[in-house]
Amino acid sequence: MLLSVAVLAGTAGASMAADAFDLQALIEAAKKEAPITVYDSTGKIVDMAKAFSAKYGLHAQGAKIKAAAQLEMMIREAQAKNVQGDVSIVSDAPAAMAQLLPQGFAESWLPPDMAPKIPAEYQTPLTVVTSANVWAYNTALFDKCPVTNIWQLTEPKWKGKVAMQDPLGKSSYIDWFNQMAKHGDDKIAAAYKELYGKDLAAGESSATAAWVKALAANSPLLTDADAGAADAVAAPGQTQPFMGMISSAKFRDNKDKGMKLGLCRDLKPWLGWMYPGIGLIAKGTKSPNAARLFIHYVMTAEGIAPQAEDGKLSTNRDVSLPADEPSGIGAVLSQVFPYRIATSLGDWDQRDAWQDFWRLNYKK
Repeated sequence: MLLSVAVLAGTAGASMAADAFDLQALIEAAKKEAPITVYDSTGKIVDMAKAFSAKYGLHAQGAKIKAAAQLEMMIREAQAKNVQGDVSIVSDAPAAMAQLLPQGFAESWLPPDMAPKIPAEYQTPLTVVTSANVWAYNTALFDKCPVTNIWQLTEPKWKGKVAMQDPLGKSSYIDWFNQMAKHGDDKIAAAYKELYGKDLAAGESSATAAWVKALAANSPLLTDADAGAADAVAAPGQTQPFMGMISSAKFRDNKDKGMKLGLCRDLKPWLGWMYPGIGLIAKGTKSPNAARLFIHYVMTAEGIAPQAEDGKLSTNRDVSLPADEPSGIGAVLSQVFPYRIATSLGDWDQRDAWQDFWRLNYKK
C-alpha cells in the first residue's frame, strides 16, 4: 500500500492523493510504533490524547506547555536528535513559520482525505484550530456591553479599567496589532470617524498604531494570563466596571465558577480576533505513523471536541461548534478579526518594533 510504505519510511511531510490514502493502513502502522507525546498550550490536550489512545488502542500522552516553551523544546530536541514531543499544536504561528519549518525542526502534514474540507489558507502549514480572544463585560453590572466601539476603550472613562494580558509577555497580542495594521487599518480609521464624526488626525504610521498608543496610554490592567483578566471583569461579587480581552474558553467559568462574563457582540469594528493553532510533526520522531494518525484524529469532530467546547474552531468545514458553547462566538464569527497566516512572517519581523512601541506608550 502506497500510504503505509511512505509513512513507515518516516516521511511525515510527503503529500499523497486522497484516493491513495488508506486510514486503516495508517492505524495498523501506528500500532507498531512507540507511544507518542503531544504538546499544546491548552490543558484539553490531555483529554484529547486519552480519547485518541482509547479509540485506536495505542498510547498518546498530552502535555500542556506554553507556546514559547514548545518552540524551545522542539528546537532543542531536534538538534539533540532526541525527540520527546512527537506532535505539537503551536499557537505561535509566526515562530513556527520562521523557525520550526524552514530549519527542518518540524513538518506539516495535511491528511489527504481531509483536504477538500479544509480551506486552502489553512493547508500549508496545516492549521488545526483557530481560537478567539474577545472583548467581554460583566453581565451583573450591565444589561449590554457598555461600549460599542473600540476607541471608547481609550477614553478617560475606561482609564485603568481595561484588563488584558501583557503584550510584552504574550506575543500573539503583538501579532494582532501587526495583523490589524496590515489587513484592517481602514476599518479602525472608519470606526474612529463613526464614533467622533471626524477623521483620525495624522501623526502615527497607521490608525492601528494610533489606537494601540491610546490604549497603552490609558493604563490598562495587564495580567499574565486570561484568568486574571477574566477575574477583573466578572469574578463573583465584582463591583468595579471593567472591560476585558480574554479567550473565549474563559466563558466556561460562568458555569464552573459563577463568573458573569458577557460577549460584546456589537463592538465596532470587531468584537475580537482569531489566532491559529498549527499542527506540526517533529522531524525525527520514531513514531511518524502515530503522529500522523493523531493529526488526522484532531481534524475530526470527535478529536477536536474538547477544544470546540471552549469556542475553538476546527478548520474542517464539516466540524461546527456545540450549540451550547458558553461564549456564543459561533453566532458572530463574521465580527471576529481573522488571522492571515500568509503574512505571519511579517508579524515575526515586526514583533520588536511593536513591543518597543507598546513599551514606550504604556502608562501604569
